[in-house]
Amino acid sequence: MKNRLFLTCTLGLLISPLAQAQQNVCVFDLLGKAGESYKIMEEWALASKAWGANINLIAYKSEEQADNDFKADKCDAVAMTTMRSREYNRFGGSIDALGSVPNYAIAEKAIVYALDKRNAKRLVSVKNNIKYELVGISPVGLAYIFVRDRAMDNIDKAKGKKVSYLSYDIAQKMAIERIGAVGVPSDISNFVSKFNNGEVDAVPSPAYAFKPLEIYKGLGNKGAMFTYPVLHVTANVIIKTDKFPNNFGNQSRAWSTQRLPQAFKMIKRLEAEIPAKYKLPISKEDQIRYQKLLRDGRIELTKQGVYDATMMSVLKRARCTVDRTNFECSLTDE
Repeated sequence: MKNRLFLTCTLGLLISPLAQAQQNVCVFDLLGKAGESYKIMEEWALASKAWGANINLIAYKSEEQADNDFKADKCDAVAMTTMRSREYNRFGGSIDALGSVPNYAIAEKAIVYALDKRNAKRLVSVKNNIKYELVGISPVGLAYIFVRDRAMDNIDKAKGKKVSYLSYDIAQKMAIERIGAVGVPSDISNFVSKFNNGEVDAVPSPAYAFKPLEIYKGLGNKGAMFTYPVLHVTANVIIKTDKFPNNFGNQSRAWSTQRLPQAFKMIKRLEAEIPAKYKLPISKEDQIRYQKLLRDGRIELTKQGVYDATMMSVLKRARCTVDRTNFECSLTDE
């Protein structure tokens, strides 16, 4: 009996520090605690109690500051856009590749695949002796090009025009340069305000930002949203694995996967709420030109090590499953 009591107390001392330890999580949302991203993270934090975690969310309206505090060990995890978090996991971070996900059916398949247990090892990386793990992917939505003047309705007319882009994403910079436009380095906190203030002629953005960032102000009476998507934006949750309970990653990824239908439903609703008067399709000819341009950019960035080659191959197969007649399906260089 005494031995059993001693064993029980010893196990309690070993287990309780991990169970009781608090994990600080930096959460980026342009609207802070009032934003949709933060609300999703509140649901995640509540669910994580069942996985042995004790999450403390810290809201940030500056994505750069959230990342800096994560790097400075002020946070044990961070939730931010995949474009910025790609440095911690290139495999999952490649879902946002230029033109790789043209619709939500493919977007959902891509995220489900990335979070599958078979890819668990691909979602862990070591950087500066710290073990990082991607434990959740949330869709933000397809990004479209918003222009202040709808007369700028093809690639040729974009030459010389100013386009704001996120300065830390070289993929956006490359795409803008390839169409002969002038890239204006921006941060996620001001890339739309530059459009609204007339500093730039165009801006790529998901529908999620239309109302909160008041994109309609930049559109005015002459602007438009071209309905051809240039990429699919996602957000990642990256943790420092050693700060969390065992198997936390698998449980978190399973939760993230289960929540996808709800997330995509919300995104489609936000897109539908954008007034039809702003939506403008581009010609089939220009769609193919854009597709080739974005494809060439993906291939080059994959060779440079920005995108993960395995993920690029998976996304191509997904696209060709949906549209087998597409010109890229007969090519073997991606």
